[in-house]
Amino acid sequence: MASLDTGDSGGGHKKGPGVKKAKKLSTTVDMTPMVDLGFLLITFFIFTTTVASPTAMKFYLPKDVDKPEEQNKVKESGAFTIMLGKADQVYYYEGLDPTQVKATNFKGIRDEILRKKKSTNPEDLVMIIKPSDDATYKNTVDMLDEMAIAEIKRYAMVDISPVEYEILKVTEAANGIK
Repeated sequence: MASLDTGDSGGGHKKGPGVKKAKKLSTTVDMTPMVDLGFLLITFFIFTTTVASPTAMKFYLPKDVDKPEEQNKVKESGAFTIMLGKADQVYYYEGLDPTQVKATNFKGIRDEILRKKKSTNPEDLVMIIKPSDDATYKNTVDMLDEMAIAEIKRYAMVDISPVEYEILKVTEAANGIK
């Protein structure tokens, strides 16, 4: 609250020699209630805001099988391998033959994924994502996003084989990517 300090207890103002001048009046404001109100508002806003929940992708696990060697079997007609290279380039091939590699970028790979999804039985379709040592983390996450956008239920992240890596390097060199 505000208070007014008058400084003297006497009556009116007198003029003349020997009369002391009246002290100037000073005002002070007690800031305690303002600070209390500020902390109450901060506490209110902290308790009423919602904390951002982390976003996560839906993760599908494979079905259990009796024989472990049958767990990861893929039909050649349903396999679609995507290799991530440098300079935001994407290389892909269908089936299990890496010699038929085609090159595209992230804008073109979605069309290829959707084309493969339409032409393949959903039970047989498996996307195999193989980031190379030159691929960036962003490209890997973008490819996982493409799987979610295209609603691909079965995909795997696998290390790129030495043969595929050599084919990838030759294809990059043929396309002028250093």
